[in-house]
Parts: sequence; C-alpha cells; structure tokens
Amino acid sequence: MDTATRPHCSIARSLEVLGERWTFLILRDAVAGSTRFSQFRANLKIAPDVLSDRLATLVEFGVMGKVPYQEPGSRVRFAYRLTPAGTDLLVVLSALQQWGDDHLPRPEGPSVLRRVKSSGRAARVGFIDDEGHPVESRDVAWRWAHLDGSGHGDTLRGRHGG
Repeated sequence: MDTATRPHCSIARSLEVLGERWTFLILRDAVAGSTRFSQFRANLKIAPDVLSDRLATLVEFGVMGKVPYQEPGSRVRFAYRLTPAGTDLLVVLSALQQWGDDHLPRPEGPSVLRRVKSSGRAARVGFIDDEGHPVESRDVAWRWAHLDGSGHGDTLRGRHGG
C-alpha cells in the first residue's frame, strides 16, 4: 500500500498486515517451529488458498521470509521463517495468550506457559518505562501524537484515558 494512503494510526496500519483471520495462528505455529506450508496446513486445518494468501502478506510486509529448500526427488519448495520483525511480534502473541488465559481461561489451565529461560520463573507481558521499570496498565496514558511527530498531543479520553 502507498504510504500516502496508509492510516495515521499505528494500530490500523498493523491490522492491515496482521488483522486477517488465521494470521496470528500462523505466527503462533511459526514461533513453535513450523516452517513448511504442509506443517501450517496440517496444524491449522486451513484452506490452502487462505494459507497462501496469509503467508504472501506476511512475506510482503517483512514479517516472514521465504527460504527455498528441495528434498531429493521433489520440486523446490519454500520454508517460511520469522524475520526480526516477526520475532518482535512474540510480545504481541504472548499478550494475546495472557489475555485469553486471564479472561477466557480453560478449566485445565493454560496451553502454553511463558518462562524466563535463565530462572524458570513465570513471565508476564506488561509495560515498562524507557528506563526499564515496570509500569501498571492503569498508570499508562495514551496521547495523540501530532502529525509533526512531537508526541505532545492531548490525552485520549475513554475508559482508559488519563
């Protein structure tokens, strides 16, 4: 999409790439190690044309990369791997998973446990300030950024406004 016609809002721009049904499940499976079209299709039970479309969008916008591979006696196929931009979405996937566990829990508990590699302690998704200090969600105010990039806009009003 032409940058002149793209939405001003970062969330709207992100949803142009990530907002289609199946996209986050494809990313979840990529984080879990799936790389091949057949793996995504078997795990998700997704129609091949829909999967092709979602993968093409993720590749076009640099969330996933295509790497050719060929098994003996077969034609060249492509593996799909997360790029650095795709890896950055791990926090978004984790936040969605955490929200689901907190607000739509399964009786048997979470399907995935997030743990700190070095300590094994539970990891939660949350806000940190620019000095690395944890911040409660209720203490975060969203402000409209001016088109000039100054970031000195008005506080958004609403349920969570400041």
